[in-house]
Amino acid sequence: MDIFLNYLFAFVIGGAFCVIAQILIDKTKLTPARILVVYVCAGVFLTAIGVYEPLVKFASTGATVPLTGFGYSIANGVREAVDQKGLLGAFTGGLTATSGGIALAIVLGFIASLITSRKSK
Repeated sequence: MDIFLNYLFAFVIGGAFCVIAQILIDKTKLTPARILVVYVCAGVFLTAIGVYEPLVKFASTGATVPLTGFGYSIANGVREAVDQKGLLGAFTGGLTATSGGIALAIVLGFIASLITSRKSK
């Protein structure tokens, strides 16, 4: 039963992030790209003020997979790097913590560009 509740909480929290994004797309003039940036920045901000960590403990992948989770990873990377390296860590920690995801996005984007064909509008 515990695993079912874990899946349920992850689904509900992850779905809530998607619902909020869809409402922003439908009801505002924000572009999807701007909403993505807002989500990443919100993840960083909520981590910085200590709100996002309890959400991650509650919903696990439901909170870490969406773009707010990427902001959470950046903030945690910066925090750890600043503890280890001082001020220099503020510039390197976020990239170090998220480098795997960034590299995968670049590689998959390249593969997708090879598979698909360009179409004129």
